Amino acid sequence: MAFAAGRSAQSQVRSEPRPAVSLEALRAAAQGLHGVAVRTPLVSLPALSQIAGVPVVVKCEHLQPIGAFKIRGAYTAVSRIPAAARARGVITYSSGNHGQAVAFAAQRLGIRAVVVMPERAPAIKVEGVRRLGGEVVIAGNSSAVRYERARQLSEEQGLTMVPPFESLDVIAGQGTCGVEIIEDYPEVETILVPVGGGGLIAGIASAVAALKPGVRVVGVEPEGAAKLARALEAGRPVKLEHTESVADGLLPLAVGEIPFGVISGRVRESVQVNEDEIVAGLRFLHQYGVPAEPSGAVTTAALLSRRVTPGGPTVAIVSGGNVDPTLIQRLVGADPATRASPAE
Repeated sequence: MAFAAGRSAQSQVRSEPRPAVSLEALRAAAQGLHGVAVRTPLVSLPALSQIAGVPVVVKCEHLQPIGAFKIRGAYTAVSRIPAAARARGVITYSSGNHGQAVAFAAQRLGIRAVVVMPERAPAIKVEGVRRLGGEVVIAGNSSAVRYERARQLSEEQGLTMVPPFESLDVIAGQGTCGVEIIEDYPEVETILVPVGGGGLIAGIASAVAALKPGVRVVGVEPEGAAKLARALEAGRPVKLEHTESVADGLLPLAVGEIPFGVISGRVRESVQVNEDEIVAGLRFLHQYGVPAEPSGAVTTAALLSRRVTPGGPTVAIVSGGNVDPTLIQRLVGADPATRASPAE
């Protein structure tokens, strides 16, 4: 398998795989999400298949009620909090989609939700949290600052923390996406997954381990936020000094400890795409009627730019579609120099 130099990373770790989230846990999460999350469709894009040289379908997580896959993990985690603690409310820290998912879960369960968001959070995501009844607290632009503020509020107000990815319940919920892929497309040989903190790829890897271990799971991340690549090289999560990309949902400074423990020995590849490639992927999806956000377009970008060479039927996960219409107008037909929004 050939990758462009500097654009991919493969794990050098050859230790035995650590325990994954079990199939029983994945099935339980799926049952709990019945009537809450959508079993999203797999949509064939013949033009993408022609470019990739293999059959390609996209998993349309932008069709979830909050416009992103995050509803799976957030609702699973919130619904499993003991009743007395849950009644006091929940809190999280998020650049957007996880915050909306927690607010959605809290609204559905009739409890309070507080979401600590960055100063540079897209307005559509801030408004989405508020529309769902969540209370927004703005704190800096780094995940570390957001986490610390959320931790303080949690202690002061008795709120239960619902982390974006450092939770086996969250990972089990995200893993239901992988179960659907394998059940609905059993011939799949490669799954391309956008990587932020690692919760989604950990859930996908768990589903693959339980149902079809031979499937190749490949992480895709921006060049400016290659934390999975660094983790695979080092054999442990590595904190980056800075991350930057138009793909605002993929900017944690490090892959989570718990997700990395789940994927170790199961996911060995990460490929990176640059900003122009991400925008090209975004344009392609919008052209074919898939209104992705930049974070959801990285997997398509990896195929279009040939950063990854799939070996058989492939699923590219479109993780979300929450994007400001003004930004989309600018990205889909503007000067590349104006595209990226830096974030730490």
